[in-house]
Amino acid sequence: MKHRNSSTRPVVLHKGCSGKNSLAKERFKAASTNRHVPRLKATENGEGKAPELNAVLDEEGVCVVVLDPRQKLTFNGKCSLTCLYGAVQVFGLVINKRQKAYDLFSPNSHTPLTIEALTYKKPTKTKKEVRMEVRQLLRGYLSIDYRRTIMKSFTSSSSVILLERFEDATTSFILSHADYSSLFTTKPREKSSSFMSNAVLYSIGVENRDPDCGTKISEEILLAVQSLVSACLEEDNGCPVILVCGSKNVGKSTFNRYLINQLLNHISSVGYLDCDLGQTEFTPPGCVSLMSITEPVLGPPFTHQQEAIKMVYFGETSCDQDMERFLESVKYVITSYKRDEPLIINTMGWVKGFGLLLLIDIIRLLSPSHIVQINAKGSNDMDPLTENYIQNATGFLTKGNSTSQRKSKESESSEDEKLQECEDDFYFQSHPGHHLITIETDFIGAGETGNIRCHSGVLRDLAMLGYISKLQHFHPEQIIPINSLIPYEVPFNAVALRIVHSDVAPSHILYSLNASWVGLCRILDDIRSENDGPVILTQTPICDCLGFGIVRGVNMEKRVYYILTPILPESLRLVNCLLVGNISIPHSIFKNQPGIKGEIPYVTSDYDFTVSGAGKMKRNKQLRRREHQ
Repeated sequence: MKHRNSSTRPVVLHKGCSGKNSLAKERFKAASTNRHVPRLKATENGEGKAPELNAVLDEEGVCVVVLDPRQKLTFNGKCSLTCLYGAVQVFGLVINKRQKAYDLFSPNSHTPLTIEALTYKKPTKTKKEVRMEVRQLLRGYLSIDYRRTIMKSFTSSSSVILLERFEDATTSFILSHADYSSLFTTKPREKSSSFMSNAVLYSIGVENRDPDCGTKISEEILLAVQSLVSACLEEDNGCPVILVCGSKNVGKSTFNRYLINQLLNHISSVGYLDCDLGQTEFTPPGCVSLMSITEPVLGPPFTHQQEAIKMVYFGETSCDQDMERFLESVKYVITSYKRDEPLIINTMGWVKGFGLLLLIDIIRLLSPSHIVQINAKGSNDMDPLTENYIQNATGFLTKGNSTSQRKSKESESSEDEKLQECEDDFYFQSHPGHHLITIETDFIGAGETGNIRCHSGVLRDLAMLGYISKLQHFHPEQIIPINSLIPYEVPFNAVALRIVHSDVAPSHILYSLNASWVGLCRILDDIRSENDGPVILTQTPICDCLGFGIVRGVNMEKRVYYILTPILPESLRLVNCLLVGNISIPHSIFKNQPGIKGEIPYVTSDYDFTVSGAGKMKRNKQLRRREHQ
């Protein structure tokens, strides 16, 4: 939602410039002698004109920003934010004074984040007491001269924030790969009318952007989120279960993140069931997972990879080749939901044909209390998912009321009886009905991005790199390339193997396993082997996935696998199954192997691209279910 304000630029005071920014430092010195903060001047048509801003130099890596109510600071880069006075909002999260610092991630691959000052209740203190309080807060960050400068632009309704440069293992690891080295690249915009403030922000790793570049939350979305937050706080019928659906690129992930942050303003945790295999939020791709979210979401998925309450590794970015196993995976995961916190369910953007049948089954399985249906403006991808529609529509494994009534008048065949047994076993609970919220958006994907191509494959690779970066926790002081880390040795007969996405001959199973991304899982069956050879499963199990790893190599002499994984040893002892899916290790990992002489392992340019049929053959396993169309 846009807010018009005559003051559109924040007043910025700086406390930091490293030696790498000598040019900006010289310009700051030239401006530091001017201590006067300019006021807005009225133009001929009566509208305010944004002035050039003062910037003062003090120390390294910190700046203080004063924002008037509804004033915005939209940026690319990363920084740590602390609210010193007043209140600001970042992507739905309200940050008040005396709260902890929050790390903000706004890469060039995504729409820039916006910090917006809020209008808050005026303090009961006098103006003099308020100004004394703010001066005291600033005492630990700015010298007396700079405190005087900032107080010239401060009013009792202003918000004062502290922005600091910070480094973290996740982004440092990702930036060490050439493909993503410019992910957080910033530059001062000299042509801007407020170059000095832009250069100040640049010195802490932030680039000031036009507020129109930021994520736009429409009034329709705000009203929908407000009604959902109210339902979660009231809990009239228990904790709400909110299912968010819609086609691709309509803003489902953005809506979910905003809703999570809004809920965390009031409650301590939010449940999150991720059923979108291709664009997972808190895990690497190819997973169905149940999370309990206690920290706000202030960046893209690769910045907040975390451990799940329960997770199944499906091994594909789409379930179109094995929909039954996908539904069984969802059913297996949802049994761990304790119904003691609101649950948000993220679904895939596949809403046509079999995708719609699958969505109907998921709704019947999970029995949401609220369905948020997001449609692109002018689109007719889906009919409204009303209670009546869900009750009567035919799903992939289930029949609607109209179909059941028609079948009951006819003699049911043995196949129909078998299907009915499958349907009865499928339900997690009876479907009590839901409240439907429809939203129309003109969302355009990731918005205005920088120089990083932002398609689904890149986002998946970034999420995997974010997970792999946890390996750096063993070496927090420096970035260690993957090929320099020491792997675990896992005996052949200690784990069972299964290639999820394709049938592979046992004699070739180790070739498929080598240099692969694997799900580290736990099955209930005992692993037994009459010899020291690999244990091969004949069916894909629905089981707990405890994490992921990279098979760095296979030693046939010692009969062991070499596996790199950030899973802690106490959890790793529970792993007895390796699942290999159709999720590839990011190519940037293979290309980033410093210290290698000669050819890079697992990378070749000697490939005959004229050979056809090298990929796995796809078989549509769903054709036998065409009677459900």
